[in-house]
Amino acid sequence: MEQVDVIKRMIAASPQETTLVTSPEGIETEFKRGRVSSLLGVEGGHSLASSMGVVRALYDLGVRYITLTHKCHTPWAECSESGSSEANAKGLTPFGQEIIHELNRLGIMIDLSHSSSQTVLDVLSASKAPVIFSHSASRALCDIERNVPDDILSEMTTNGGIVMVSFYNDFLTCSPTATIKDVIDHINHIRSKAGIDHVGLGAGYDGINRTPAGLEDVSKYPELFAELLKDPSWTIKDLKKLAGLNLLRVFSRVQEIRNMLEDDTPSEEIIPIHDIDARWPCRYKFASLEDAPRT
Repeated sequence: MEQVDVIKRMIAASPQETTLVTSPEGIETEFKRGRVSSLLGVEGGHSLASSMGVVRALYDLGVRYITLTHKCHTPWAECSESGSSEANAKGLTPFGQEIIHELNRLGIMIDLSHSSSQTVLDVLSASKAPVIFSHSASRALCDIERNVPDDILSEMTTNGGIVMVSFYNDFLTCSPTATIKDVIDHINHIRSKAGIDHVGLGAGYDGINRTPAGLEDVSKYPELFAELLKDPSWTIKDLKKLAGLNLLRVFSRVQEIRNMLEDDTPSEEIIPIHDIDARWPCRYKFASLEDAPRT
């Protein structure tokens, strides 16, 4: 909540340049006004504290996408990080499936970057709405668990979701160095497996310390599009989809699903106590307020 407060204050400090948005229509409106649209997201389901009430409170604060896991398992979802302590289950637990339904009901985009392959498959089975990978790359080109394998890329066509390509060198080439060509290779591979409607850009400049030569910061985006335009298979319409229209489509569909589920009652599911006590890196140390330390 403190971080949400900081972001809102940052946005308020530059009202001529940026504004908080909570809908795809808001993004389009601000684009026409020449302002940057700021979306609130939560990277890591551990921030939900395994509480449906927290999920709903975050929505009320303006959060519109949630990354299910980060570099640790949650009690209800397995992350992709190798070397993590044992997860409660491969993929989603039953409580995790209930979380997915609540995110669908609220209209919050589900972000599967950092999730294990089994978690991804479980979410694709459980979610009524399309999903996003906000900053991932192709596992076929860089074979690490963090990246998306071809079979899941193909599932994006059915789900309607989007894979947004990370610019982190380690995800592009599995090494500390990369170039703009490597980014294009990942974009083209994802396009070939999922289709032009299911690929986007998820650079991650706010959280990476190694960037491709030629794409060192946001000022280099025109260079990327100029390179893509040299390929006759890319049209201006395609580039618009890559730049943002695909994400807007997903966001709009997530809200359509929310409207379809508006008669569903808010979930009151409580996570099983044995899941809270299970071994996981971000686990709770206590099961009730009575057991909590007073410091």
